[in-house]
Amino acid sequence: MSLHETFGQPLLTFPDAEKSPLSIRAKALVFVDPRSRQLREDLESLAPRALPVLIRGETGSGKELLARHIHRGSDRSGLFVSVNCGAISPTYADAELFGYAAGSHSGAASSRAGWFGSANGGTLYLDEIGDLPLPIQIKLLAALENHEVTRVGAHQPSPVDVRLVAATSIDLAQAVAVGKFHERLFHYLNEGQLELPALRERVGDILSLAEYFLGIYSQRLGLPVPLISEEAQRLLEQHSWPGNTRELENVIHFALLVSSGDEILPEHLNLPVASVVQIAHQARQILSSGNEVERAALTRLFQGLGAV
Repeated sequence: MSLHETFGQPLLTFPDAEKSPLSIRAKALVFVDPRSRQLREDLESLAPRALPVLIRGETGSGKELLARHIHRGSDRSGLFVSVNCGAISPTYADAELFGYAAGSHSGAASSRAGWFGSANGGTLYLDEIGDLPLPIQIKLLAALENHEVTRVGAHQPSPVDVRLVAATSIDLAQAVAVGKFHERLFHYLNEGQLELPALRERVGDILSLAEYFLGIYSQRLGLPVPLISEEAQRLLEQHSWPGNTRELENVIHFALLVSSGDEILPEHLNLPVASVVQIAHQARQILSSGNEVERAALTRLFQGLGAV
């Protein structure tokens, strides 16, 4: 029996997935876990509205996935433009975001719309918006509120219609408190919020995502699709996934390359053994159970280790 048959719901894939320059993990969404299903309800409620959206979640958890889904659900006819704020040059941030007029600097024979202008009529996704320099944050807010941008070297503003979806892996409220994020921009973004739980908090999604990555990489490498053994499934669900979906993708890719049979086993996953925290949790469960034999054996083991 395949994981798909066992764990049910398929992933929500984008119709233009094969044309996407994004990694494999940024081409599909899964909403199996109860927390994910609630997230999907919140997402689909926000998508058709004109509100800006702030997505909060750990690095590698799939924030751009949600942003793309919001754009698709908004019926906006323009492009989805994704920008990594950490990669924007502080020197040329104005020109990169808002564009420049012809002749504004040497080599600029023609004008350029910039990321903001490219998203006109569509959605501008700013990943890690906290990395934007404060002066650019102020100009960004003005452009959003006034629906116009002034390109570098231009004398007149250009009208724009852009919906902002931003993402952050930090607490922007704390950044505001220490003066490193613009307070009014923070309140502007807070009109619509989505909290993307870490993968370890969405245990019900792990095996469906693992199946997806396994199927995609098997197809790319021309390999038969192996099953994931029950022991490996348990290990996947118990792992804390500090790298979130990005880490899971890498683990499954590695397992496919090193497995020799038709089944993925725990040793193929290259994951650490259960952490001390997990062992302690399991031990507490045993000690609180009614199984006297297991309790006595565990107590003797702890006594031998000097733990009790």
